[in-house]
Amino acid sequence: MFGSSGIRGVANKELTSELALSVGLAVGSRCKSAVIGRDPRIASEMIEYALISGLTACGCDITRIGLVSTPTLSHAARNYECGVMVTASHNPAEYVGIKLWNTDGTSFNSEQQEDIESLITEEKSRPAYRGKRAGWDAIGKIASYSTAINDHKKDILSHFTDVSCRVVVDCGSGAGATITPYVLREMGCDVITLNAQPDGFFPARDPEPIESNLGLLIEAVRSFRADIGIAHDGDADRMMAVDRSGRYIAGDEMLALFAVNEAKKIAVYPVDVSHMVDDVLTCAIHRTRVGDVYVAEEVKRAGADFGGESSGSWIFPRISYTPDGIYAAALIVSIASQQSISDVIAQFPKYHILRRSVAYSGENDPIAAITQEFRSLDYVEMTTIDGVRLDFEDGWILVRRSGTEPKIRITAEARDAAMTKRLYEKALATVQRHL
Repeated sequence: MFGSSGIRGVANKELTSELALSVGLAVGSRCKSAVIGRDPRIASEMIEYALISGLTACGCDITRIGLVSTPTLSHAARNYECGVMVTASHNPAEYVGIKLWNTDGTSFNSEQQEDIESLITEEKSRPAYRGKRAGWDAIGKIASYSTAINDHKKDILSHFTDVSCRVVVDCGSGAGATITPYVLREMGCDVITLNAQPDGFFPARDPEPIESNLGLLIEAVRSFRADIGIAHDGDADRMMAVDRSGRYIAGDEMLALFAVNEAKKIAVYPVDVSHMVDDVLTCAIHRTRVGDVYVAEEVKRAGADFGGESSGSWIFPRISYTPDGIYAAALIVSIASQQSISDVIAQFPKYHILRRSVAYSGENDPIAAITQEFRSLDYVEMTTIDGVRLDFEDGWILVRRSGTEPKIRITAEARDAAMTKRLYEKALATVQRHL
């Protein structure tokens, strides 16, 4: 039921109101108070109402905070037993999702997820809750909390001084429109917004803040001669950026930029991150499975200074264990006001990296067979904490199943572009033989 970032699926097909009701009942049987928020997706309110019905039916008191970013929901959850966010984050508009949060800003871990799943079974091809409900006189109460966004904004601003910077913010018609432009304006920025009207159809671009979706932002940064451009996904847990020349800053470069600035003792990131980040850091490095939940767990366990994913999820434990795209936006604006981000990135060592996906809908997991075939290759090191990664003298490849979509992810990297292509094609051919 749970992927690497909560429960996600196509609305009314894979994630239905019946499933949301069952999840609400299961969570409500474990928690007596919860705060719930949602992103602007078309199906989000439907799923929210179903969750509330389930939560209150098991005696859980609910506080609604409405349309908010995921980091805002997580920030509010510190005052409750858990937080419930209705979001599919960066997925396309037809998706909807449910993500569960602990009071410290971490997502529900594997043990907690398994506990919730254990209370839900399939009856006549429909999900059904099989635990106990509250009596008629113990049904949970429903309240509202109107200052959640302002409280989160104040917390972020307490970490920064005033800056002088022109910034273009592409909210992507997502929940970031409720907070990021206001945070940056109060920091002293000259803020220009794009797609700042929340709209669950995401009419201007797909929610994922990748380069191919950010043509309008790139053009706006150049046209307005901005110092930096910022882009969010649907719920603003992700943040990516464009430098003053309009060049999209790759995720690995962003990760290195933040890690150099933040990590003094330990940095945490997944096995698919470029070796370039290793090269620029002097602190200890801990690698995890891909997924912000795994990065956050290791950041907390290891007492790390910073954790992140090259997809745009940045974790700053000084404020939360939740990826916070709003805090990340404030931080990169602060950095940009003091030095040229392009000049900093130009000093990073250069690697060539390819990331591609192959559609996969089979029931059997092909990773075991792929791993077995990989064992015949002449590699230096094999890592299997998430799929299978092979390190060679001149590069590395990684093959793993996506935790959010029915796809096989392939990553290849080397200093030489031709070598990167050869490594990628070797991995792709192996994957195709086993699909």
